[in-house]
Amino acid sequence: MDTRRETGDQYEDLALQHLTNNGLKLIKRNHLCKGGEIDLVMLDGNTLALIEVRFRRNRSYGGAAASVTSIKRQRIVIAARHLLQSQRELQRYRARFDLVAIETDEHQQPKVEWIKGAFTIT
Repeated sequence: MDTRRETGDQYEDLALQHLTNNGLKLIKRNHLCKGGEIDLVMLDGNTLALIEVRFRRNRSYGGAAASVTSIKRQRIVIAARHLLQSQRELQRYRARFDLVAIETDEHQQPKVEWIKGAFTIT
């Protein structure tokens, strides 16, 4: 049985493949800071895409997209601010928060949904 981290890595790999197939370029994986994390930092043309990857085996608790709570969004914003302060060259890009929601169907096949601009800073 996979550990939770191995499962997360597997679905981050799937999300990364989906996004690169759609033309995005990887800048960094798993940007961590004291207050949060960004799973994937990618360029979508002239836009810096800050991407959260969520996986759910079933929709019993609302599905993958619904699992991004306000607390999780706050942690992503903290990590984004840290990233932009520590890597100033990225400040020249307009930033966008995206979500890649992955759920399995009845045959355990993953379904990938990429939501551009899934949330904004308030």
